[in-house]
Amino acid sequence: MNIAEIAKLAGVSSAAVSRYFNNGYISEEKREAIRKVVEETGYRPSLQAQTLRTKKTRMVGVIVPKIASASIGRIVEGILSVLNETGYQTLLAVTQNDPKKELEYLSAFNDKQVDGVILAATIFSPEHKRLLKEFPVPVVIVGQQLGGHYCVFHDDYHAAYDLTRLILEKGRKKLGYIGAVQKDKAVGAERYRGFRDAVEEAGLESLAENFVIASFTVASGYEKAGELLKKSGKLDGILCATDTMAAGAMQYLREHQIRVPEEILVAGHGDSEMARITDPPLLTVHYSYEKSGELAARMLLDVLADRETAVKEMKLGYYIVE
Repeated sequence: MNIAEIAKLAGVSSAAVSRYFNNGYISEEKREAIRKVVEETGYRPSLQAQTLRTKKTRMVGVIVPKIASASIGRIVEGILSVLNETGYQTLLAVTQNDPKKELEYLSAFNDKQVDGVILAATIFSPEHKRLLKEFPVPVVIVGQQLGGHYCVFHDDYHAAYDLTRLILEKGRKKLGYIGAVQKDKAVGAERYRGFRDAVEEAGLESLAENFVIASFTVASGYEKAGELLKKSGKLDGILCATDTMAAGAMQYLREHQIRVPEEILVAGHGDSEMARITDPPLLTVHYSYEKSGELAARMLLDVLADRETAVKEMKLGYYIVE
């Protein structure tokens, strides 16, 4: 089968069939006629021929820090829900939380000539910024804000600020914080800044020093909970940068006969499945991770289609889950 034969069977022009496969504009009547023929014949256009003709691969590179993460999984689901509907294939690269791997995969995708890249970044080193500035195809960043680049991110600062204020309003006045590495602007720096500003505005400036840094695992949350209590003394609330860290902290408290939430209230960020199955369920923050993936994919498709995007940066909201 070829395009001319598909066109004849569908009763449309070859140009209409070409536009159908390239997501161009055709009437719904013609689109449905072509779809039926394609479905009946099992026809698939040659990717190699399309690439030679259009100079487009119909592939998008997606770079993420890890797979075993509820938030990253939801972002990827959002990305795929859009790309799969528009005929793009996805090349997924996992960096295992190594920023150098992000640079390697960006270079590899450049060599492979993908049409665009969606990057779930962790940190932005000078080398990241240089490579992104010079990158020959569009890049949309998801989860972090970087001025001058297309990005979809969350309001991490106000989420952490409001969560801290809520816990203070519950009568907890001796708080501690388990955070992420500060080079991670969103999860590390912005969420800690929200905590710090909330306690300082409440006249509890010293609480900003009750701060330790963990990695993104339950084991690290467990370990750092012990370190935080040793450093800060008696606490009545622990806020964590992620639900995973918070689950580890709860496990530590339970094993050391410290009642949650009666003695220490524990809170996280992410509204993950883990937050719902802990005992008791975590106080947490919901971020629209899947929606951020969808919006990042649509933003990239708009750029690839030379359509005007309304904004270059998009910040999403949040809500607290009790």
